[in-house]
Amino acid sequence: MIDFVSITKQYPNGAKALRNIDIHIDKGEFVFLVGASGAGKSTFIKLLLKEENPTKGNILFNDLDITYVRNRKIPDIRRGMGVVFQDFRLLENKTVFENVAFAMEIVGSPSKEIRRKVPSILSMVNLSTKANCYPRELSGGEQQRTSIARAIVNNPRLLIADEPTGNLDPDTAWDIMKLLKMINRRGTTILMATHAKDIVDCMKRRVIELDAGEVVRDEAKGVYDNGY
Repeated sequence: MIDFVSITKQYPNGAKALRNIDIHIDKGEFVFLVGASGAGKSTFIKLLLKEENPTKGNILFNDLDITYVRNRKIPDIRRGMGVVFQDFRLLENKTVFENVAFAMEIVGSPSKEIRRKVPSILSMVNLSTKANCYPRELSGGEQQRTSIARAIVNNPRLLIADEPTGNLDPDTAWDIMKLLKMINRRGTTILMATHAKDIVDCMKRRVIELDAGEVVRDEAKGVYDNGY
């Protein structure tokens, strides 16, 4: 599913954000990416999304080498990925329905399919009654569920969740995690960057820890901090 092969990312100022990273993530895994601020988590995600290119090494996604591709190919790669952010990034002038539909519109889905699929996805994330609401009318948890619905409506193989619970209270955060677990059970691979120790410790999923751009720990059924 995902392979980072001897990946190094060095910025023009000489700083190395990632150093000789070798990681394989199988289809259907739920993986937590942890580490202090500046450890390399954001760079890892940017490389996957093709917002940055590595300095050395190769990146494979779905058996396709995406290390260096033409700009016109990047949208095709990203269609296989859904992304959820800490700050939701919803379109404020669009309703919940329209925010989710927009993700289908930009990939050219027919109107008939959009009208059929969006209500189904909103039902799955328990937002059917909020379809005509605008983001400003939603709670933080409802905004994040809208963001998740938008991220999965095109059936991506990979869902990247970048601090998805960072702006939420603990109870709402757990509601979001239950939703992500359900999506994972349906077959979607999930890569979640987080500082939420309680969530990582409770879920006992694979944990990859970065420190100063290096993988210092890769554990199945890991915890947030094993004392490294």
